[in-house]
Amino acid sequence: MIQITDTQKIGVGFAAFGVTFIFLGVILFFDKGLLAIGNILFLAGLAFVVGLERTFRFFFQRHKWKGTGAFFGGILTVLFGWPLIGMCVEIYGFVVLFSGFFPVAVNFLRRMPVIGQLLSLPFISGYMDRIAGDSKMNV
Repeated sequence: MIQITDTQKIGVGFAAFGVTFIFLGVILFFDKGLLAIGNILFLAGLAFVVGLERTFRFFFQRHKWKGTGAFFGGILTVLFGWPLIGMCVEIYGFVVLFSGFFPVAVNFLRRMPVIGQLLSLPFISGYMDRIAGDSKMNV
């Protein structure tokens, strides 16, 4: 069993509040205050969960500079008062940064009881196969 430290528990709380504030900011027509608080809480939660050193190593790898620049540029754009443009840039950076995790997440979700059945529906399964990197080549 994996031990979770108190710092990691606090980080999960910060990240959850961050996602909640971002969700509320989007629902309330891109409220820049909620989006800014959500971004800061999400980054703080990530740093608490994984640790400062590993967080810096993740964001500042040479092959992830484009995603890191877009992600932090989007956050700065939101802070400067352009929330819609900032969120678009931030989403692009998020996709570029975390695209390596998408196949793992899709394969994990496919093993869950109800969600796995939804992901195996005809229209959804083709899209999920492309995300997961599965090929349908007949041998």
